[in-house]
Amino acid sequence: MGLEEVLTRIEKRYSASGFSARFHQVSVLKAMDISDSAKGRIHIKRPGKMRWEYESPEKQIIISDGIQLWIYRPDDNQVLIGKAPDFFGDGKGASFLSDVRLMRKNFSITLQEKPDSDNHNLKLVPVSKEMDIAEIYLSVSWTTFDIEEVVTVNAYGDETQIELNEITYHDDLADSLFQFLIPAGVEVLQMAE
Repeated sequence: MGLEEVLTRIEKRYSASGFSARFHQVSVLKAMDISDSAKGRIHIKRPGKMRWEYESPEKQIIISDGIQLWIYRPDDNQVLIGKAPDFFGDGKGASFLSDVRLMRKNFSITLQEKPDSDNHNLKLVPVSKEMDIAEIYLSVSWTTFDIEEVVTVNAYGDETQIELNEITYHDDLADSLFQFLIPAGVEVLQMAE
């Protein structure tokens, strides 16, 4: 199966306006040889709306309505507020998942079939060199065309691997999922521009 057919099948699979999934994330800072992992649930809706609900190692919710960004840390009784493009722009934080149709526009894509793999393996290189992301690798189910793994690599070689499972597609995710009402008594901090 060629690249064009794989991309078309992915776009068809993600044709609903949104999806939800469980995620397991591992981040590695190469220069400091530090890695950490987290897991939780993600909800995504076009265009640009995301909700990451981290369950462990500590509870945290990251919400974007595509313009505004909220990072709520209940254990710290704190919410950070910023602009979504600063945090999720240019493919950071797997933000391209909020509209897979933009992959063709924003990335140069190659198919990297691996003989021992049960998945289609894609390499995405940003068309714009100003992006913080150097490369993105996607592992896509051979049969369902679900994106099962996303690996982002920045210019320093730092890597974030996100495994997705229990994926469900929705055309009816409520917009309220992507808004955050700041609880009374919570410290509010502005993110640096």
